Amino acid sequence: MARVKRGTTKNKRRKNLLAQAKGYRFDRSKKERIARVAVRHAGVHAFRDRKRKKRVFRQLFSIRINAAARDNGVSYSKLIGALKKSNIALDRKSLSALAKDHPEAFARVLQQLK
Repeated sequence: MARVKRGTTKNKRRKNLLAQAKGYRFDRSKKERIARVAVRHAGVHAFRDRKRKKRVFRQLFSIRINAAARDNGVSYSKLIGALKKSNIALDRKSLSALAKDHPEAFARVLQQLK
């Protein structure tokens, strides 16, 4: 059986790894072993923070809705409870957009609840 030389495969793998580490500082973007660890850590953080992003945005939506609701004289929890009871199917993201960009429309939604 013929001998297989792996130089091209190894170089391609190294090139791809260093391309992923492009923009990293110091040895993390130049040396393969250190870059491999850096890229692995970056992947862990990216995976975790994709999940965290959803949580952070939901908090932001709640804060915006609460601020707009209190301007109209009702608390966040009372607003959400009233929405559920009256079967108005607006999620927090769309309510937040209404509260931020169209406060008069948000006020009309509150009028429907009363």
